[in-house]
Formats: sequence, structure tokens, C-alpha cells
Amino acid sequence: TPQNLYNTTRNVTFVAIVALGATLVIITGGIDLSVGSVLCLCSMVLAVVMHAGFSIYIGIGAAVLTALFIGAFNGILIAYLGFPPFVVTLGMLSIARSLAMVASNNTVVFQFGPDHDKLLALGGGATFGVANPVIYMVILALLTGFVLRWTKFGRHIFAIGGNEQAAVLAGVPVRPIKVAVYMISALMAGIAGIIQTGWLGAVTTNIGAGMELQVIAAAVIGGANLMGGVGTAFGAVVGAALIEVIRNSLGLLGINAFWQGTFVGGAIIIAVLFERVRQLRSPQ
Repeated sequence: TPQNLYNTTRNVTFVAIVALGATLVIITGGIDLSVGSVLCLCSMVLAVVMHAGFSIYIGIGAAVLTALFIGAFNGILIAYLGFPPFVVTLGMLSIARSLAMVASNNTVVFQFGPDHDKLLALGGGATFGVANPVIYMVILALLTGFVLRWTKFGRHIFAIGGNEQAAVLAGVPVRPIKVAVYMISALMAGIAGIIQTGWLGAVTTNIGAGMELQVIAAAVIGGANLMGGVGTAFGAVVGAALIEVIRNSLGLLGINAFWQGTFVGGAIIIAVLFERVRQLRSPQ
């Protein structure tokens, strides 16, 4: 139905926006498991600040600063202190969701103060018949693609993922760039959280739960290599769309919704398997 298509399109956009940032991390050879919880925390910060009577601009600013702080925290631990990305971001997954519960006292926030309608229009409105979240996704995808393909920063990201030691010897500022990509990943999650808050019109502490699996699946299915050095913005968007197609197809076929995680997880394994086969068959 048109309504189902409308909701599906929005679901794709949220996963795609987060996957754009996570793809940068994956290209460097890292991983970010905290994106779903960061989305939740940023959504809650926005909601709580606006509920307290502050303007939408202050709320968005607080949410963005929260995302950047978390990304910088993750990046510094990983790049400068040598912590494994898996451990750091897994820990942040729990910390961020816990902070969201503390900020809201684990309650639903659905009143956003004097700028309530502005927030709903931001995430739930449309421009020239196109849903606003789709417009944001396209803009962010084009920007990310441009950065990866045409800027020195993008070339450095690929260099780090391809061979970090060689990148160091070539004079690439590896540590600052690693911090930057984790900040971008958290920022993308925060932006998705802001948009999703406006779309839903309410925030709960379970928003974004399990999104990390969908995001990693989107990046991998879209061609990113978990070992680093490979990935595109376009691939992240396509991967997000394919995951939603898989989920909807399962529903249309009458398959129990509990099987969705099996199929999405299986898609990750199959995508990695194909990449591994390709590497084995390519000349050394």
C-alpha cells in the first residue's frame, strides 16, 4: 500500500544515514557497534531539552554536541590509547542507552515545547512531495561520496584501511583521521536520531535498538570490506535498501518475523564469504 511504501522509504533512510558514517569507520578497518544507542541518546537529549522549553535550535545543538563528544571519546580511546574498536564501541553501546534512560527517567517523551510543530515538520514533513528524511539522506550520501572520492581526507581513509603501517610511513595523520571518522559516525547517528524523533513524534529508550546489526549489514552488503580499505557511500544506501526489501519480502511471503534476524545475519555472512572468495581467486 502507499502507506507501507511511505514507511518503508523512511525506514531505509534512517538506516542509510547511519550506515554512511559507519562505512567510513569500516573503510579504516574499524567497527562501530554503538550507533543505535547513540541515535537513542541524541534523540532523547533533543526531546528532553525541547520538553524543558528550549528552542529546536538549542535542542538540535545539544544533540549534535552529544554525538560529537561520544565519537571523539570512542576515537581517542581507539586511535591514541590503542583500545580495540569492538570493545570500545560495545561498551559505548551500553553506556549511551543507559544515559538515555537516565536523561528521561526511562519514560516516553512526546511533548517538545514551543517548537513542537517545527520538529514534527522537520522529520515528518515533505518538500515538493518528497519526504524530508529522503532529501536529507540524498544530500548526506552525495556529500559523503564526494569526500571519499575527491578529497585528501577520503584518500587518507582508504589508505589507513588498506595498510595502516604504510599510511603512517607515507605521512598520513592516522590518529586524527581515526578520531574524525568515529566522530562522523556518531554524528550521522545523531542526525538520524533528530530526524526520527520528528517523524515519530515521540522518543522511547528502545529507539534504535538492534540498529547496529542493520547498519553493518547495509555497509557489508553494499560492498564494504570489514577488513578495511573498501567501501562507498552509494553502496551503503543500496545495502540499506536491500535489507528493507528482504524484511518486507519475508513479511509478504508470510514468514514469521522472528526469522528476520536470521536472514539479515545470513546476508552479512554471505557477503563476507563472497568477498573472501574473490580475494582468494585474485592474483597475489
